[in-house]
Amino acid sequence: MAGDKGVLIVTGGSRGIGAAVCRLAAREGYTVVVNYVANQAAADTLVAELVASGGKAHAVRGDVQHEADVLHLFAEADRLGPLAGLVNNAGVVDRPARVDEMSVERLSRMFAVNILGSFLCAREAVKRLSTRHGGKGGAIVNLSSAAAKLGAAAQYVDYAAAKGAIDTFTVGLSREVASEGVRVMAVRPGIIDTEIHASGGLPNRVAEMRGQLPMKREGSAEEVAKAILWLLSDEASYSTGAILDVSGGRATLP
Repeated sequence: MAGDKGVLIVTGGSRGIGAAVCRLAAREGYTVVVNYVANQAAADTLVAELVASGGKAHAVRGDVQHEADVLHLFAEADRLGPLAGLVNNAGVVDRPARVDEMSVERLSRMFAVNILGSFLCAREAVKRLSTRHGGKGGAIVNLSSAAAKLGAAAQYVDYAAAKGAIDTFTVGLSREVASEGVRVMAVRPGIIDTEIHASGGLPNRVAEMRGQLPMKREGSAEEVAKAILWLLSDEASYSTGAILDVSGGRATLP
């Protein structure tokens, strides 16, 4: 049986912002599908935590850049009940580099995971949520980044460009399916205290950036997750195409 609010797929759900979303979603009554790529132990530990707290959760492996994996992910979700929403959280970053230093392998991976993966997952979600396909509606929340507005020069221009594509994708898809009961939004996090900085080769980035941020502090994964859960909820029922800034003011300038 699905939770009271139906099934929610969270890609990249085993850690960071994704794990925070899973925790809040399970608490609110969603049956949570915790998607992961490699760290099964982290996903299984999170699922056990959610179930022990009275929630409903299942871990499903899948690399969102591969269509077969995405199809498997959604097929597993279908077994749990009707889909209510998707959080397109899975993403990758790489070590700081100038554009003239980036290999085609790096660029291919960056765009395949961050852009293609979001498209594939959203496609499958729309097939299940849209009234055009017999669905009852629902919501999709994409993960953008402050980098989409700031550009990340000499660090991650490829990542910034990928997230800029997510902004455009969010607006375009939202207009495409607005009359079909599907809302599509995004959140734009800034400097958030998660493992992504270390995976991008800058483990001290949060501490180094803290003094430069308008609020003089980093954000937490839970703060971003709360914004995502609000967008998924009926409290945001007249919002679609919106990109909610959760950057502590870092990316609010035009």
